[in-house]
Amino acid sequence: MLKPYRRVLTLPGAFAFSSTGLIARLPISMTGFGIVLLVSDRTGSYGLAGTVSAAYVLAAAAGAPGQGRVSDRFGQAAVLRVSGALYAAGIVLLLLAIESDWGAPWVHLCALVAGVATPQAGSMVRARWSHVISDRSQLNTAFALEAVIDEMVFMIGPVLVTVLTFQVAEVSGLAAAAAAAIFGTWILASLRSTEPPPSTHHDGIRPPLGWGLLGPVMFASVGLGVLFGSTEVIVVAFASELGQRGAAGLILAIWAAGSLIAGVLIGSMSLPITPLRQLRLSLLFLSLLFIPLLFLPSVIWLAFGMFLAGFMISPALIAAITLIELHVPPSRLTEGIAWTTTGLAVGVAPGAAAAGWVIDNHGASAGFWVPLIAGLGATIVVWSFRPPKVLPRDELGPR
Repeated sequence: MLKPYRRVLTLPGAFAFSSTGLIARLPISMTGFGIVLLVSDRTGSYGLAGTVSAAYVLAAAAGAPGQGRVSDRFGQAAVLRVSGALYAAGIVLLLLAIESDWGAPWVHLCALVAGVATPQAGSMVRARWSHVISDRSQLNTAFALEAVIDEMVFMIGPVLVTVLTFQVAEVSGLAAAAAAAIFGTWILASLRSTEPPPSTHHDGIRPPLGWGLLGPVMFASVGLGVLFGSTEVIVVAFASELGQRGAAGLILAIWAAGSLIAGVLIGSMSLPITPLRQLRLSLLFLSLLFIPLLFLPSVIWLAFGMFLAGFMISPALIAAITLIELHVPPSRLTEGIAWTTTGLAVGVAPGAAAAGWVIDNHGASAGFWVPLIAGLGATIVVWSFRPPKVLPRDELGPR
């Protein structure tokens, strides 16, 4: 089962840039949660902590496509070095603002700086895979591998920042995120042999990004973001209602484990369906699997239901990235992938807020209506559009 992974990881330079990308991506899973932990502990205000974290997340979402565009145009190396350094500087300013009790809006502005500069290592690593691989079956395996690494990042990051913040020093969680950004981005930037060459448009006109497909995929990503953001809040509330608040983290880890296992399986086989059909079916089944969660009576059953739902996440994300790789011009691939990241990030905060309102008014179980509706909305979007035909790579434009 692991042979396909061994084949792609033994390609020249592949293991180096993929493993380094894991480190460079850790800040994405550490920063928002780390801000909530530190600000709430220092100020006693979850409201302030939430708004500062939201400022970071929204800034990261807004900055992702632009960072991808510049990376495609001028190359990854310079963008990685600058973004890693600016992100670290933003975190240092944020820690200074918190330590000095600067308050609003300065603490929010520091979070904005860190957010805009958050390295888009995931998009850049996937662009490298597209550059070094010509066999599409191997590319599916590579994208599955990156989906698995994403799950690892979101399992490791929150635990790491929590332990560092509460067991080592309050500022050490965010400081570690800054260190990971600098180390990861600068090492990744040094791996020049696998870096896609900068785009060259001799007539000065960039090829169209292909919003006919990218738009629906991005809107579906927003729906997934709402689903992710709402589910995290609901699981905590559900476990708390049953007097087992400590089980919330384990349930979310089980959810991520389901996605991780599915990602490994998807990458080890060749599915007899198109990426679009895979995306449609994955979103449909993911949505429907939230229906029984409305009626589950215990934490154990919730953990089982979340594990099954997790099985549909990686297939959906892998299919979305594959669709973008098929239809977006190679010279704008990093930017195209970054738009999905933006969609996911944009949906998280509204999802959490909507779930919180439903829980406050109708209880934790009723909160599962939010991810159910968000998932069905994303499903409707991807079932309702006709993608353009897939053009050969040379017709999509040179790199």
